[in-house]
Amino acid sequence: MNKPPSKRKKITPATSEEPKLATDPAQENTSLHENPASATITVTAVEVKELTEQEQSLRFQLERRVERAFLEAGQALMELRDRRLYRSTHRTFEEYCRERFGYSRDAAYLKISATAVYENHN
Repeated sequence: MNKPPSKRKKITPATSEEPKLATDPAQENTSLHENPASATITVTAVEVKELTEQEQSLRFQLERRVERAFLEAGQALMELRDRRLYRSTHRTFEEYCRERFGYSRDAAYLKISATAVYENHN
């Protein structure tokens, strides 16, 4: 059974890696008599290259740095809050976090809570 051409513009490969919309009117069908439920869509497959051993190692190192930074930020915020080291410049911990780091109250406490969970889990 033949399917009617799609009303959608099709993607055609270009010389760059960015897809471009087809500009050939023969590749488009804008007929109003076509049933949209039976549209055909053409999808171009893209090859995804595996990471080299060096790239995998770098990814692992960077992921660990992000995890450590998040943990260290939570630990530092917890100590700043618990020891009230903000008291010389701010009335509350929330004001301090908002003005110094641009963190909302929830963002600061989320980091602190995540740190507490992580430390209790390990």
